Amino acid sequence: MRNRPPLACLALIAFCAGCGISRSQSNARRVIVLGVDGMDPQFVQAHWSDLPNLDRLRHQGDFRPLATTTPPQSPVAWSTFITGTDPDGHGLYDFVHRDPATYLPFSSMAKAEDPKHTLSLGPYLFPLSKGQVVSLRRGTAFWQILAERNIPVTVIKMPTNYPPIPVGKAISGMGTTDLLGTFGTFTFYTDDPEEISRSVSGGRIVKVPMFQNRAVLRVDGPANSLRKDHRTSSVDLTVDIDPQSPAARLSVGDSMAIVREGEWSQWLRAEFSLIPHLVNATGMFRVYAKQLHPRFELYVSPVNIDPDEPELPISAPAGYSREIARATSPFYTQGIAEDTSALRQGVFSLPEFLSQSRLVFEDEHKLLRYSLSQFHDGLLFVYFSSIDQNSHMLWGKHMPEVLETYRAVDAAIGEVLDNAAGADIVVLSDHGFTTFDRAVNLNTWLAKNGYMTLEGGSSDDEIPFARVDWSRTQAYALGLNGLYLNLAGREKQGIVPPNAESQTLLKKIIADLLAFRDNGKTVVESVYAPPRSDVAPDLIIGYARGYRGSWQTALGAAPESLVEDNKDAWIGDHCINAADVPGVLFSTRKLTAEDPRLKDVTVSILHLFGVRSPPGMTGRNVM
Repeated sequence: MRNRPPLACLALIAFCAGCGISRSQSNARRVIVLGVDGMDPQFVQAHWSDLPNLDRLRHQGDFRPLATTTPPQSPVAWSTFITGTDPDGHGLYDFVHRDPATYLPFSSMAKAEDPKHTLSLGPYLFPLSKGQVVSLRRGTAFWQILAERNIPVTVIKMPTNYPPIPVGKAISGMGTTDLLGTFGTFTFYTDDPEEISRSVSGGRIVKVPMFQNRAVLRVDGPANSLRKDHRTSSVDLTVDIDPQSPAARLSVGDSMAIVREGEWSQWLRAEFSLIPHLVNATGMFRVYAKQLHPRFELYVSPVNIDPDEPELPISAPAGYSREIARATSPFYTQGIAEDTSALRQGVFSLPEFLSQSRLVFEDEHKLLRYSLSQFHDGLLFVYFSSIDQNSHMLWGKHMPEVLETYRAVDAAIGEVLDNAAGADIVVLSDHGFTTFDRAVNLNTWLAKNGYMTLEGGSSDDEIPFARVDWSRTQAYALGLNGLYLNLAGREKQGIVPPNAESQTLLKKIIADLLAFRDNGKTVVESVYAPPRSDVAPDLIIGYARGYRGSWQTALGAAPESLVEDNKDAWIGDHCINAADVPGVLFSTRKLTAEDPRLKDVTVSILHLFGVRSPPGMTGRNVM
């Protein structure tokens, strides 16, 4: 918050000093790792002529498909790369986990903790101790091991590194929230007479009146944690539309921009008042003028944490994001910035989504160029998200557009190859891709097979497990791949004894899942039972190609149909049997294994610096 140190940043400041070392201390070893989320090996192999820099890299060094994790979800896979351990070691099994005391989902990556001590004064609560954001990933990151040996490390947008580990230099990645504390909440303003104000998945639709070509729009900010009622803060965005031409002036506070219909604004800075004239929370957003005449349609992006004045810990040291923003320009800080929700809700057309995705890619490209210009020795990691997010919306139906995304990333890889002579270069992805044709309502399957008992009434997709009778339920599903026993002594209303009976039940469920058919087609190819813990699912479901757990399953709902056609704009996925969606591994060094795994890459990077991997890492050196 403005006029006081940003939340949880003070803990990072102590680590600012002593991050840089001389080349002689690290023997001038340079390793550049580019993490490309979702790059698929089969697609790459089918398009070598269109991807000249990846082709150059495989001939200069080597290329292999890269075995991913079970399940093949991004937070899980990147956490394995970070720690060199399987999910049993780092503790992430899905985008969401469940609280066994409530059966409710929560983010697996990080949580926010309010100050433990406050002072009540009128309508306000003044913090007397620090709030903080806490990472839920366990284990030691490999670059911490390097930093302990005085090797410089720079880590740009690493997924699940939020808040960023306070060593070296870092910008946080996937898992970083917007200023509202969500994973991205857009707002779409319209004067369409047939529209109504409503909340939708990932955003809000707001019906607005126009008055003489002017609209004053309320843009919501964070809940005011300094007020007892936690009232939502807001700013006014004033839109003045030219009556003659399709252009508008946007103003919020001291920020102003001119946009034409079909154009994006630059970042607009906004100060959300928490205590009038004393404390503000600073954020920023971009505006897309979808239509100005004759209808009014305006998209406002999620309010991002301002890298120039961050309210939450998005960089290490705390001032690193400000350094980059002032040397270049502001950039998306939201962990997953491509707004797939706006496309899924019909707010964006596909070309509009791709234009927004290009803005995100341009920011990531800018971060690559800046960090590369400052890189002399040690480790540099930079992450690219666009192939993954675009593939979710394009795979199988819009493959020329998929190729264009790959070509953009390939060109960025070419810049590294051309400007980092003598460095070891590694390019890897966390998983590949396939189509998402049919959605499986796994809780419905459990109910139809007698493992879950549902009470009467209509299905409620918004409330997790709204119809479950826990006194007669043996198992339930939540998340994209997880299935849990309703275990006595662990779950709040558990009924399954945690003994041999539960193991017999698991074996029966596994057999039934593997026998699951949809019009004669196999639905589930593999089922894995990880070591039991309070966090881990009891079973991880590996769906066959074309199938995936439904969105309703991810939230604990049980719709009427068992399997249904996927009619969502999200048409590509990878949360299936891990063997079907390997990632990629390119290296300027020859690879010594035909079957490398993510955790092998971690060990290999340490070995490039002459550092032996600690006992907890079970990977092999494959470089």
